[in-house]
Amino acid sequence: MSDRNATDATKKRLLDHGVALMLRNGYHGTGLAEVLAAAKVPKGSFYYYFPSKEEFGAQAVEHYIAPFIRRLSEHLAAADRGGLDALAAYFNEMIGELEANDFAGGCLLGNLMGEIGGGSASAREALKRAVDRYRDLLAKGLARAQAEGAARQDREARALADMLVDGWQGALLRMKVERSAAPLRAFVDEMLLGYCRA
Repeated sequence: MSDRNATDATKKRLLDHGVALMLRNGYHGTGLAEVLAAAKVPKGSFYYYFPSKEEFGAQAVEHYIAPFIRRLSEHLAAADRGGLDALAAYFNEMIGELEANDFAGGCLLGNLMGEIGGGSASAREALKRAVDRYRDLLAKGLARAQAEGAARQDREARALADMLVDGWQGALLRMKVERSAAPLRAFVDEMLLGYCRA
């Protein structure tokens, strides 16, 4: 393995473990020593990969959202379903995984928005970029559903997508409190397939 590949693999391992720990313990409850130990990276090496914990948090946000963007894109690219059905399939897949994991963690974006979103400029920017990327992809699916006649056309797709982001985050918070998928299923049925449907 080249030095560059080894460096990239180590950085990815730090981010993987950092995301998992932040989902469980929050940003402030996750220490750098804990991340290094979980990733089996020598103490003192952290600053080779990240200039600060704040920058680590910002990169963890990008690292966290990437697979969700990829999966949502895959659902939207499926030729056998319309835009609204693709979005429903994506959210239902997320619900199944959250149920299988006993509702642990929720969403790192929502967790961090509440914990550090107002305090750190770099964290706020990273969170905004991640949410905007996610929202824009939802809007793409909704615009397609509008063109197909499946989604309401009296609201812009982007405005509907903003509402979906906010509704999903609220449903995730209720899920954590109630230890139930009911708020998530209500989100899909009432907001996505109810309010957004033509």
